[in-house]
Amino acid sequence: MSLIEANLGTDYVVKNIHTDDEELLGFLFSLGCYRGAAITVVSCTKGGYVLSIKDARYNVDSDLVRAIEVES
Repeated sequence: MSLIEANLGTDYVVKNIHTDDEELLGFLFSLGCYRGAAITVVSCTKGGYVLSIKDARYNVDSDLVRAIEVES
C-alpha cells in the first residue's frame, strides 16, 4: 500500500519507491528512506506529512508520500 494510506503512528517498512526521478531517490536515500527502512507517519497537515525515519522527523509533500510503498 502507499504510505498515503498508512495509519498515523503505525510503524511500517518501506517496500518500494515508485519514481523514475533519480534526484528524488537520492533525496529519500539521504533521509534514510530506502527499501527495508522503518518509517512512520507522525501527522498529516494541509501542507504535507510529517514522517519519522530513523531518529529524525521530516516534513514532506503528499506527492512524495504517494511514491513510497510500505508494508506492515
